Amino acid sequence: MSNIGSVISSAPSKISIQIDSLETFESNKRNLQVGRYLKIEDGNHNFAVAIIRNIDSTHEENWKFTIEAIPVGALVSTEEGLRFKKGTPVLPVPTEPVHVMDTETLNLLFSSNGEYDFAIGTLSNNSSVTYSLNGDKFFGKHIGIVGSTGSGKSCAVSGILQSAVGIKDNEYTIHHEQNNSHIVIFDLHSEYASAFKIEGEKGFTLNDLTVDRLQLPYWLMNSEELESMFIESSESNSHNQIAIFKKAVILNKEKYNPTLSDVTYDTPCYFSITEVVNYIDNIDREVIGKKEGEGKPKLLDGTLIEDMGIYFNDRLLFAPPSTANATKASNGPFNGELTRFVSRLETRLADERLRFLLKPRREDGEIYQTNDFEDLLKQFIGYLNTSNVTVVDISGVPFEVLSVTVSLISRLIFDFCFHYSKLKHSENSVNDIPVLLVCEEAHNYVPASDSVMYRASRKSIERIAKEGRKYGLSLMVVSQRPSEVSPTIFSQCNNFIALRLTNKHDQSYIKGLLPENTSGAAEMLPSLGQGEALVVGDASLMPTLVQLPKPDPEPKSASLDVYSSWCMPWIATDFGNVINRWRRESE
Repeated sequence: MSNIGSVISSAPSKISIQIDSLETFESNKRNLQVGRYLKIEDGNHNFAVAIIRNIDSTHEENWKFTIEAIPVGALVSTEEGLRFKKGTPVLPVPTEPVHVMDTETLNLLFSSNGEYDFAIGTLSNNSSVTYSLNGDKFFGKHIGIVGSTGSGKSCAVSGILQSAVGIKDNEYTIHHEQNNSHIVIFDLHSEYASAFKIEGEKGFTLNDLTVDRLQLPYWLMNSEELESMFIESSESNSHNQIAIFKKAVILNKEKYNPTLSDVTYDTPCYFSITEVVNYIDNIDREVIGKKEGEGKPKLLDGTLIEDMGIYFNDRLLFAPPSTANATKASNGPFNGELTRFVSRLETRLADERLRFLLKPRREDGEIYQTNDFEDLLKQFIGYLNTSNVTVVDISGVPFEVLSVTVSLISRLIFDFCFHYSKLKHSENSVNDIPVLLVCEEAHNYVPASDSVMYRASRKSIERIAKEGRKYGLSLMVVSQRPSEVSPTIFSQCNNFIALRLTNKHDQSYIKGLLPENTSGAAEMLPSLGQGEALVVGDASLMPTLVQLPKPDPEPKSASLDVYSSWCMPWIATDFGNVINRWRRESE
């Protein structure tokens, strides 16, 4: 272990080292690069571990080199040998000797060892050293994965998840002994299904929920999601719309679920949205009989309505308003106020793009009822086809209901984890089927903006960020624009994998989220290579630059070779097929 220099100043945030010989610097140049590690003695058989941040030099009579390094931990001598400890338990004083980090020590630090049992790649500056994380601290806490387009973000996510479920080299390596992993991916660009589709003897069963296969009946929505979808909050009488809609939904739920007690606005049970529209339309047009002894809604044939449950059955014909004593009648209290609301509801119901929400049907053609709740819930966690990975392809979901769709699915998963955890706690046990929810391109549905159109999804995901971990539900938040994602969500992330970031605002945002002792390494974010990442957090032994391997199979995220395509001979295409597919998706 050769001495390359000595400490000239020391502080908890920075250690300065001087190398007095050009020959020493040149012979160790490969190991004296920004981002590499140094071992610094403390005089008591311990070593401070530091990352090189900056290298400077002067040349008067002789070359002298000054290295600024950030202390990130220490190798502390124990009876079992050297053990690494985070933080700065060891700070060397000036004159203490400095050494480059040898491969043997790097392997001791980073390779799979004890609690650091989840390998994700190799050291960027030493490909012979495997880099491993603490799997429990990584997946059991929230994860942020960020990187600009083309940085290898989708491949990084796929590779990490493939390792978790047992996929390697285009094979499901543990196909004979499936593990208990549960991963749900919100896929905004139809990228991830290809990374988990493996056929043959060692094939992998993927739960691929495209918009055509997704079954998400509207009656699973809670009050906020229903109102987000059907009510325009900016209208002056939106409070009346909410009041009437809430009353109609509760009454209709009670009508169809007589065996359920304490049915509320949020109870996940069947109700007929068509009948609710009938009810509201009748409220909008009702006429109250004003003759002596009447004071109730009155139909055209003179019948007085005793039970307003009849409003669900059909669009009724009411008596005309009249001031004559013989036919005295006046408009109801909401006359004309709900006309636009009814029109909006009818427009939603007629929109064929929303079939998966408003008109989903079972394989036998019947509508989903309350008793189908179990199967509907199972589809999101892979229990219908025993799959470790569920890809929810939301690329075909109309933008105007994207927030509601994400909110509903994520909330159902949260509620399942919550109630399952409570049941296990009552048995003096813990949740034994933890779930990881992957939010790909999170800035598209949980943005920093507090816009009404994103309120439902943002509230659901933020709730998971704040409360999910204690119920066995963790988040992996993936974004190319981290500065545009809800700060509440990223502030709850304990682990970060930061790939190349070219936007200065995003760089500054991520630096602000990372621990202070990673600031030097974070300055390298704009110059990282493809698949190269700064890994930092509770699951990482220390902030480290890691080369993540390409997954096999890969997601469909590769950029098109535009110029190569342009250089090919003219290609004729069938516009008819394009238009047919276009129309089918818009039906």
